[in-house]
Amino acid sequence: MTKILFVCLGNICRSPMAEFLMKALVAEKGLAAQFEIASAATSSDEIGNPVYPPVAALLRERGISCKGKTSRQLCRADYAHYDYIIGMEESNRRSMLRLFGGDPEGKLSLLMDYTDHPRDVADPWYTRDFRAAERDIETGCRALLNTLL
Repeated sequence: MTKILFVCLGNICRSPMAEFLMKALVAEKGLAAQFEIASAATSSDEIGNPVYPPVAALLRERGISCKGKTSRQLCRADYAHYDYIIGMEESNRRSMLRLFGGDPEGKLSLLMDYTDHPRDVADPWYTRDFRAAERDIETGCRALLNTLL
């Protein structure tokens, strides 16, 4: 089983969007049983809060439910548990490196690193452009899945 953890600052916008889009992509291919996919936050600011309503609405439009998902904070034990720990922006990678004390097994990456145009996924909490984040995240998840397959 391949275990993937998506990470962003608060775990209410980008990383849960990546979690649920990736779950939908692997399900479409009949591979859901071969993956464990989750998401977490680098900060404690939103712990226990649900997926941000505009993100939940975008997922619902696609027929994807994120009901019951609440923000949780990344912890040191996540490094041992997950095969891929994928941040949405460079500041996430820096936070993960600090928490994990490095990346000795090469598990850390950024989502857009899997695409032809590596860059940060802009935070829609600040940009208010949830559709742009959705496009980037879907592109990144499809590229990640192609890499894994």
